Amino acid sequence: MLPKLSAAVGRTIVGKAEFLNPGGSVKDRAAKGIVEDAERNGRLRPGGTIVEGTAGNTGIALALIGAARGYHSIICIPDDQSEEKIALLRIFGADVRVVPAVPFTNPENYYHVARGIAESLPNAIWADQFNNLANRAAHYATTGPEIWDAFGSSLDAFVAACGTGGTLAGTAAYLKERKPSVRIVLCDPEGSALYAHVKLGTLETCGDSNLEGIGIKRITDNFRDAPVDDALRVDDRSAIEMAYWLLREEGLFVGGSAALNVTGAARYARTLPEGSTVVTVLCDGGERYRSRLWNREWLVENECLPSHTALSFL
Repeated sequence: MLPKLSAAVGRTIVGKAEFLNPGGSVKDRAAKGIVEDAERNGRLRPGGTIVEGTAGNTGIALALIGAARGYHSIICIPDDQSEEKIALLRIFGADVRVVPAVPFTNPENYYHVARGIAESLPNAIWADQFNNLANRAAHYATTGPEIWDAFGSSLDAFVAACGTGGTLAGTAAYLKERKPSVRIVLCDPEGSALYAHVKLGTLETCGDSNLEGIGIKRITDNFRDAPVDDALRVDDRSAIEMAYWLLREEGLFVGGSAALNVTGAARYARTLPEGSTVVTVLCDGGERYRSRLWNREWLVENECLPSHTALSFL
């Protein structure tokens, strides 16, 4: 539980500490599920290669599980991601291919580059975290049950952002089966189309975001048909204000997506009766964003320097 934030909004706000996973993020769950599914189906054999296009965390998780199980890993990552994540991928033994950050429609997008590499190699799989349903299944099998075991029928809402959609969709499916009235809420950054998809049935975008690993302009197979009840949009400044508030007041050093999730959870909680319980995901820690989110020069350049005004961002 986040005690100070919960007290401030009059509802219980809980952050699931996924930064405590071996690879330091919620993406460990998807990576493990994808690899184990490929092994079961015979697509990934001893000495094989795992190829993926990623904003970083899924690649880090795949590199770790690959090392543990004797696989090579090739990771394509856009050049607008933090230098810490790129360095960590190399430390973990991945063959890192840094590619230009270009739109999905461009064949040089990291997603398409990764697919092409995988198709050109023998005994290789393309993890395809966006459309590989083993991602969503991993959260249905683990994240959802863990939240339900902790809160059961006292849970009122689950709020989370989407990158691939696996965390939200898999967790939501499990929770809805146990309690149909639980509210599932998408928390979307600016520049993403999923807010409009939920609210309007379109793929319109508004604004832009520098937060890494979340937000998307298309409907992935993992997100498709997710039982989402509502959506809200959070701007970068509010998320960054929350990141600094969480460090200062709750002693939590988290990344931008985690801070965005907490902002969304607190805002949505205020629409619920007092005493309600809202759970979100602390996707990863702040260490891999020191050069960006935790760098004053970067904050000034992006006009997101925190004001440290207590909870003004809610």
